[in-house]
Amino acid sequence: MDRKLMSLPLPTAKAEMDQNVNFSNCNNNSTCAIENFKREFYPIAYLIIFVWGALGNGLSIFVFLQPYKKSTSVNVFMLNLAISDLLFVTTLPFRVDYYLRSSHWIFGDLACRFMSYSMYVNMYTSIYFLTVLSVVRFLATVHPFRLLHATSIRNAWILCGIIWIFIMASSTMLLNSGSEQKNNVISCLELNPNKIVKLQIMNHIALVVGFFLPFCTLSICYLLIIRTLLKVEVPESGLRVSHRKALTTIIMTLVIFLLCFLPYHVLRTLHLVMWGRHTASLHKGVVITLTLAAANTCLNPLLYYFAGENFKDRLKATLRKGHPHMTKTKCRFPVCVWLEKEATRVKLLENVPLQNKRLNQDRGKHGI
Repeated sequence: MDRKLMSLPLPTAKAEMDQNVNFSNCNNNSTCAIENFKREFYPIAYLIIFVWGALGNGLSIFVFLQPYKKSTSVNVFMLNLAISDLLFVTTLPFRVDYYLRSSHWIFGDLACRFMSYSMYVNMYTSIYFLTVLSVVRFLATVHPFRLLHATSIRNAWILCGIIWIFIMASSTMLLNSGSEQKNNVISCLELNPNKIVKLQIMNHIALVVGFFLPFCTLSICYLLIIRTLLKVEVPESGLRVSHRKALTTIIMTLVIFLLCFLPYHVLRTLHLVMWGRHTASLHKGVVITLTLAAANTCLNPLLYYFAGENFKDRLKATLRKGHPHMTKTKCRFPVCVWLEKEATRVKLLENVPLQNKRLNQDRGKHGI
Protein backbone atom coordinates (compact mmCIF):
# COMPACT_ATOMS: atom_id res chain seq x y z
CA MET A 1 0.00 0.00 0.00
CA ASP A 2 2.97 2.33 0.45
CA ARG A 3 3.75 2.62 -3.23
CA LYS A 4 0.08 2.14 -3.99
CA LEU A 5 -0.62 5.35 -2.14
CA MET A 6 2.13 7.17 -3.99
CA SER A 7 1.63 6.31 -7.65
CA LEU A 8 0.59 8.97 -10.14
CA PRO A 9 -2.86 8.42 -11.69
CA LEU A 10 -2.58 6.21 -14.73
CA PRO A 11 -4.16 7.54 -17.94
CA THR A 12 -7.41 5.96 -19.00
CA ALA A 13 -6.23 4.95 -22.46
CA LYS A 14 -4.93 1.39 -22.46
CA ALA A 15 -1.94 2.25 -24.63
CA GLU A 16 -0.85 5.00 -22.27
CA MET A 17 -1.38 2.70 -19.29
CA ASP A 18 0.94 0.12 -20.84
CA GLN A 19 3.55 2.77 -21.52
CA ASN A 20 3.45 3.98 -17.92
CA VAL A 21 3.83 0.48 -16.54
CA ASN A 22 6.93 -0.14 -18.63
CA PHE A 23 9.43 2.42 -17.44
CA SER A 24 11.64 2.08 -20.48
CA ASN A 25 8.79 3.03 -22.82
CA CYS A 26 7.19 5.87 -20.87
CA ASN A 27 6.68 9.06 -22.81
CA ASN A 28 5.19 11.24 -20.08
CA ASN A 29 7.85 13.61 -18.77
CA SER A 30 6.26 13.91 -15.33
CA THR A 31 5.84 10.16 -14.95
CA CYS A 32 9.38 9.44 -16.12
CA ALA A 33 10.75 12.09 -13.76
CA ILE A 34 8.97 10.47 -10.81
CA GLU A 35 10.17 7.00 -11.82
CA ASN A 36 13.73 8.28 -12.15
CA PHE A 37 13.49 9.94 -8.75
CA LYS A 38 12.24 6.73 -7.13
CA ARG A 39 14.92 4.62 -8.80
CA GLU A 40 17.64 6.95 -7.52
CA PHE A 41 16.22 7.82 -4.10
CA TYR A 42 14.63 4.64 -2.75
CA PRO A 43 17.59 2.23 -3.08
CA ILE A 44 20.03 4.53 -1.30
CA ALA A 45 17.59 5.46 1.47
CA TYR A 46 16.38 1.90 2.03
CA LEU A 47 19.93 0.49 2.13
CA ILE A 48 20.92 3.02 4.81
CA ILE A 49 17.80 2.23 6.83
CA PHE A 50 18.41 -1.50 6.39
CA VAL A 51 22.00 -1.38 7.68
CA TRP A 52 21.35 0.88 10.66
CA GLY A 53 17.98 -0.66 11.47
CA ALA A 54 19.29 -4.23 11.36
CA LEU A 55 22.34 -3.44 13.48
CA GLY A 56 20.54 -1.25 16.03
CA ASN A 57 17.47 -3.41 16.51
CA GLY A 58 19.37 -6.70 16.29
CA LEU A 59 21.73 -5.58 19.05
CA SER A 60 18.82 -4.21 21.10
CA ILE A 61 16.92 -7.51 20.92
CA PHE A 62 20.06 -9.39 21.93
CA VAL A 63 20.53 -7.07 24.93
CA PHE A 64 16.87 -7.30 26.00
CA LEU A 65 16.97 -11.11 25.90
CA GLN A 66 20.01 -11.35 28.14
CA PRO A 67 19.22 -12.57 31.69
CA TYR A 68 19.18 -9.70 34.13
CA LYS A 69 18.28 -9.29 37.76
CA LYS A 70 15.52 -6.77 37.08
CA SER A 71 12.97 -6.70 34.26
CA THR A 72 10.11 -4.25 33.78
CA SER A 73 7.08 -3.75 31.55
CA VAL A 74 8.98 -0.96 29.78
CA ASN A 75 11.50 -3.50 28.51
CA VAL A 76 8.67 -5.74 27.29
CA PHE A 77 7.22 -2.96 25.11
CA MET A 78 10.65 -1.98 23.83
CA LEU A 79 11.48 -5.61 22.99
CA ASN A 80 8.29 -5.96 20.94
CA LEU A 81 8.99 -2.66 19.20
CA ALA A 82 12.50 -3.82 18.31
CA ILE A 83 11.15 -7.14 16.97
CA SER A 84 8.64 -5.28 14.78
CA ASP A 85 11.38 -3.03 13.40
CA LEU A 86 13.76 -5.91 12.71
CA LEU A 87 11.08 -7.89 10.87
CA PHE A 88 10.35 -4.89 8.67
CA VAL A 89 13.95 -3.99 7.77
CA THR A 90 14.47 -7.54 6.49
CA THR A 91 12.03 -6.71 3.67
CA LEU A 92 13.91 -3.61 2.51
CA PRO A 93 16.46 -5.42 0.27
CA PHE A 94 13.52 -6.70 -1.83
CA ARG A 95 12.29 -3.14 -2.28
CA VAL A 96 15.79 -1.99 -3.23
CA ASP A 97 16.00 -4.70 -5.90
CA TYR A 98 12.57 -3.73 -7.25
CA TYR A 99 13.48 -0.08 -7.80
CA LEU A 100 16.95 -0.87 -9.15
CA ARG A 101 15.22 -3.00 -11.82
CA SER A 102 13.10 0.02 -12.86
CA SER A 103 10.00 -1.19 -11.00
CA HIS A 104 10.19 -4.82 -12.11
CA TRP A 105 9.29 -7.48 -9.49
CA ILE A 106 10.96 -10.91 -9.66
CA PHE A 107 10.11 -12.48 -6.29
CA GLY A 108 6.61 -13.78 -6.98
CA ASP A 109 3.07 -12.73 -6.17
CA LEU A 110 3.06 -13.89 -2.53
CA ALA A 111 6.16 -11.88 -1.65
CA CYS A 112 4.65 -8.85 -3.39
CA ARG A 113 1.52 -9.06 -1.27
CA PHE A 114 3.62 -9.26 1.88
CA MET A 115 5.64 -6.09 1.11
CA SER A 116 2.88 -3.55 1.70
CA TYR A 117 1.46 -5.62 4.54
CA SER A 118 4.77 -5.67 6.43
CA MET A 119 5.23 -1.93 5.93
CA TYR A 120 1.94 -0.97 7.51
CA VAL A 121 2.02 -3.59 10.24
CA ASN A 122 5.37 -2.18 11.33
CA MET A 123 4.23 1.43 11.09
CA TYR A 124 1.13 1.05 13.22
CA THR A 125 2.56 -1.45 15.72
CA SER A 126 5.40 1.04 16.22
CA ILE A 127 2.91 3.87 16.76
CA TYR A 128 0.94 1.86 19.31
CA PHE A 129 3.97 0.46 21.14
CA LEU A 130 5.47 3.95 21.41
CA THR A 131 2.18 5.34 22.69
CA VAL A 132 1.66 2.60 25.28
CA LEU A 133 5.28 2.97 26.36
CA SER A 134 4.76 6.69 27.00
CA VAL A 135 1.49 6.07 28.86
CA VAL A 136 3.17 3.49 31.11
CA ARG A 137 5.99 5.92 31.85
CA PHE A 138 3.43 8.60 32.62
CA LEU A 139 1.42 6.36 34.96
CA ALA A 140 4.58 5.24 36.73
CA THR A 141 5.44 8.88 37.37
CA VAL A 142 2.04 10.22 38.44
CA HIS A 143 0.75 7.11 40.26
CA PRO A 144 3.86 5.01 41.01
CA PHE A 145 2.28 2.74 43.65
CA ARG A 146 -1.44 2.79 42.90
CA LEU A 147 -1.10 1.34 39.38
CA LEU A 148 1.67 -1.22 39.87
CA HIS A 149 -0.65 -4.08 38.83
CA ALA A 150 -1.52 -2.30 35.58
CA THR A 151 2.14 -2.06 34.60
CA SER A 152 3.14 -5.61 35.52
CA ILE A 153 5.18 -7.72 33.11
CA ARG A 154 2.32 -10.19 32.61
CA ASN A 155 -0.12 -7.44 31.66
CA ALA A 156 2.51 -5.90 29.39
CA TRP A 157 2.81 -9.13 27.39
CA ILE A 158 -0.97 -9.42 27.17
CA LEU A 159 -1.25 -5.86 25.87
CA CYS A 160 1.52 -6.48 23.33
CA GLY A 161 -0.35 -9.55 22.10
CA ILE A 162 -3.54 -7.51 21.71
CA ILE A 163 -1.69 -4.85 19.70
CA TRP A 164 -0.10 -7.43 17.40
CA ILE A 165 -3.40 -9.21 16.76
CA PHE A 166 -5.35 -5.96 16.21
CA ILE A 167 -2.85 -4.43 13.74
CA MET A 168 -2.19 -7.66 11.84
CA ALA A 169 -5.90 -8.48 11.53
CA SER A 170 -6.93 -4.98 10.46
CA SER A 171 -4.18 -4.92 7.79
CA THR A 172 -5.12 -8.21 6.12
CA MET A 173 -6.98 -6.43 3.31
CA LEU A 174 -3.58 -5.23 2.08
CA LEU A 175 -2.85 -8.84 1.14
CA ASN A 176 -5.55 -8.72 -1.55
CA SER A 177 -3.42 -6.75 -4.03
CA GLY A 178 -0.52 -8.60 -5.60
CA SER A 179 1.74 -8.26 -8.61
CA GLU A 180 0.54 -7.51 -12.16
CA GLN A 181 2.23 -8.33 -15.45
CA LYS A 182 2.01 -6.04 -18.47
CA ASN A 183 4.32 -5.98 -21.48
CA ASN A 184 6.73 -8.48 -19.86
CA VAL A 185 7.12 -6.18 -16.84
CA ILE A 186 5.83 -7.34 -13.45
CA SER A 187 4.79 -4.42 -11.28
CA CYS A 188 4.39 -4.49 -7.50
CA LEU A 189 3.65 -1.91 -4.80
CA GLU A 190 1.55 0.00 -7.33
CA LEU A 191 -1.72 1.76 -6.63
CA ASN A 192 -4.77 0.41 -8.41
CA PRO A 193 -6.76 3.41 -9.75
CA ASN A 194 -9.92 1.28 -9.79
CA LYS A 195 -9.80 1.02 -5.98
CA ILE A 196 -9.15 4.69 -5.21
CA VAL A 197 -12.43 5.19 -3.31
CA LYS A 198 -11.76 2.14 -1.14
CA LEU A 199 -8.21 3.34 -0.47
CA GLN A 200 -9.48 6.79 0.53
CA ILE A 201 -11.84 5.23 3.08
CA MET A 202 -9.04 2.99 4.42
CA ASN A 203 -6.76 5.99 4.68
CA HIS A 204 -9.27 8.03 6.70
CA ILE A 205 -9.79 5.15 9.14
CA ALA A 206 -6.04 4.59 9.51
CA LEU A 207 -5.51 8.33 9.91
CA VAL A 208 -7.91 8.55 12.86
CA VAL A 209 -7.37 5.22 14.60
CA GLY A 210 -3.76 4.62 13.65
CA PHE A 211 -2.31 8.11 14.03
CA PHE A 212 -4.45 10.89 15.50
CA LEU A 213 -5.73 8.96 18.53
CA PRO A 214 -2.22 7.80 19.56
CA PHE A 215 -0.77 11.25 18.84
CA CYS A 216 -3.44 12.99 20.95
CA THR A 217 -2.86 10.49 23.77
CA LEU A 218 0.87 11.13 23.60
CA SER A 219 0.39 14.91 23.63
CA ILE A 220 -1.93 14.72 26.67
CA CYS A 221 0.62 12.57 28.53
CA TYR A 222 3.32 15.10 27.74
CA LEU A 223 1.26 18.04 29.03
CA LEU A 224 0.20 16.19 32.19
CA ILE A 225 3.70 15.04 33.06
CA ILE A 226 5.01 18.59 32.59
CA ARG A 227 2.24 19.79 34.88
CA THR A 228 3.13 17.14 37.47
CA LEU A 229 6.83 17.98 37.39
CA LEU A 230 6.12 21.69 37.80
CA LYS A 231 3.69 21.18 40.72
CA VAL A 232 5.33 18.46 42.77
CA GLU A 233 8.68 18.72 44.47
CA VAL A 234 10.50 15.39 44.29
CA PRO A 235 12.74 14.88 47.34
CA GLU A 236 14.36 11.57 46.46
CA SER A 237 16.96 11.22 43.75
CA GLY A 238 15.54 7.87 42.66
CA LEU A 239 12.18 9.42 41.88
CA ARG A 240 13.90 12.21 40.01
CA VAL A 241 15.49 9.56 37.80
CA SER A 242 12.05 8.04 37.18
CA HIS A 243 10.62 11.44 36.23
CA ARG A 244 13.58 12.17 33.96
CA LYS A 245 13.19 8.85 32.15
CA ALA A 246 9.47 9.43 31.71
CA LEU A 247 10.04 12.89 30.28
CA THR A 248 12.83 11.62 28.02
CA THR A 249 10.60 8.81 26.73
CA ILE A 250 7.70 11.10 25.88
CA ILE A 251 9.90 13.79 24.28
CA MET A 252 11.77 11.29 22.10
CA THR A 253 8.49 9.62 21.13
CA LEU A 254 7.02 12.98 20.15
CA VAL A 255 10.08 13.69 18.01
CA ILE A 256 9.66 10.34 16.23
CA PHE A 257 5.96 11.07 15.65
CA LEU A 258 6.59 14.59 14.31
CA LEU A 259 9.56 13.60 12.15
CA CYS A 260 8.56 10.17 10.85
CA PHE A 261 4.80 9.65 11.02
CA LEU A 262 3.10 13.07 10.82
CA PRO A 263 4.56 14.23 7.46
CA TYR A 264 3.74 10.92 5.78
CA HIS A 265 0.13 10.79 7.00
CA VAL A 266 -0.48 14.39 5.94
CA LEU A 267 0.98 14.00 2.44
CA ARG A 268 -0.56 10.58 1.91
CA THR A 269 -3.98 12.04 2.70
CA LEU A 270 -3.43 15.00 0.35
CA HIS A 271 -2.25 12.62 -2.36
CA LEU A 272 -5.44 10.57 -2.16
CA VAL A 273 -7.83 13.50 -1.72
CA MET A 274 -6.29 15.29 -4.71
CA TRP A 275 -6.26 12.13 -6.81
CA GLY A 276 -6.06 13.14 -10.47
CA ARG A 277 -5.09 16.74 -9.64
CA HIS A 278 -1.88 16.41 -7.64
CA THR A 279 1.53 17.60 -8.85
CA ALA A 280 4.90 15.92 -9.30
CA SER A 281 6.27 17.83 -6.30
CA LEU A 282 3.55 16.35 -4.08
CA HIS A 283 4.37 12.89 -5.40
CA LYS A 284 8.06 13.38 -4.59
CA GLY A 285 7.07 14.63 -1.15
CA VAL A 286 5.14 11.41 -0.51
CA VAL A 287 8.18 9.38 -1.62
CA ILE A 288 10.42 11.24 0.84
CA THR A 289 7.98 11.09 3.75
CA LEU A 290 7.44 7.36 3.19
CA THR A 291 11.18 6.92 3.65
CA LEU A 292 11.03 9.01 6.82
CA ALA A 293 8.28 6.74 8.12
CA ALA A 294 10.49 3.72 7.47
CA ALA A 295 13.40 5.50 9.19
CA ASN A 296 11.67 5.24 12.58
CA THR A 297 13.34 1.81 12.76
CA CYS A 298 16.69 3.61 13.02
CA LEU A 299 15.58 6.09 15.70
CA ASN A 300 13.94 3.62 18.08
CA PRO A 301 17.28 2.12 19.29
CA LEU A 302 18.21 5.61 20.52
CA LEU A 303 15.05 5.54 22.63
CA TYR A 304 16.09 2.21 24.15
CA TYR A 305 19.51 3.55 25.05
CA PHE A 306 18.48 6.85 26.58
CA ALA A 307 15.13 5.87 28.14
CA GLY A 308 15.22 2.09 28.59
CA GLU A 309 15.19 0.44 32.00
CA ASN A 310 18.74 -0.68 32.78
CA PHE A 311 19.52 -0.82 29.06
CA LYS A 312 22.93 0.80 29.52
CA ASP A 313 23.84 -1.64 32.28
CA ARG A 314 22.58 -4.57 30.19
CA LEU A 315 24.56 -3.39 27.17
CA LYS A 316 27.71 -2.94 29.25
CA ALA A 317 27.31 -6.39 30.82
CA THR A 318 26.72 -7.94 27.39
CA LEU A 319 29.84 -6.34 25.94
CA ARG A 320 31.92 -7.49 28.89
CA LYS A 321 30.54 -11.02 28.57
CA GLY A 322 31.55 -11.15 24.94
CA HIS A 323 34.96 -9.59 25.61
CA PRO A 324 36.24 -10.62 29.08
CA HIS A 325 39.44 -8.61 28.64
CA MET A 326 37.34 -5.45 28.76
CA THR A 327 37.00 -5.87 32.51
CA LYS A 328 40.76 -5.54 32.87
CA THR A 329 41.54 -2.98 30.20
CA LYS A 330 39.82 0.35 30.48
CA CYS A 331 38.74 2.16 27.35
CA ARG A 332 40.26 5.63 27.11
CA PHE A 333 38.05 6.99 24.35
CA PRO A 334 35.76 9.88 25.39
CA VAL A 335 32.64 7.89 24.50
CA CYS A 336 33.71 5.00 26.75
CA VAL A 337 34.51 7.34 29.63
CA TRP A 338 31.12 9.06 29.27
CA LEU A 339 29.26 5.74 29.16
CA GLU A 340 31.01 4.52 32.29
CA LYS A 341 30.29 7.73 34.19
CA GLU A 342 26.65 7.74 33.05
CA ALA A 343 26.11 4.12 34.08
CA THR A 344 27.70 4.73 37.49
CA ARG A 345 25.60 7.85 38.09
CA VAL A 346 22.33 6.12 37.17
CA LYS A 347 23.19 3.12 39.35
CA LEU A 348 23.91 5.36 42.35
CA LEU A 349 20.69 7.34 41.89
CA GLU A 350 18.62 4.16 41.60
CA ASN A 351 20.10 2.82 44.86
CA VAL A 352 19.17 5.94 46.84
CA PRO A 353 15.53 4.92 47.54
CA LEU A 354 16.68 1.50 48.78
CA GLN A 355 19.23 3.10 51.09
CA ASN A 356 16.60 5.48 52.48
CA LYS A 357 14.21 2.57 53.04
CA ARG A 358 16.84 0.64 54.99
CA LEU A 359 17.66 3.74 57.03
CA ASN A 360 13.99 4.22 57.95
CA GLN A 361 13.72 0.56 58.94
CA ASP A 362 16.75 0.89 61.21
CA ARG A 363 15.28 4.00 62.79
CA GLY A 364 12.01 2.18 63.41
CA LYS A 365 13.77 -0.72 65.10
CA HIS A 366 15.53 1.64 67.49
CA GLY A 367 12.43 3.77 68.10
CA ILE A 368 13.87 6.86 66.49
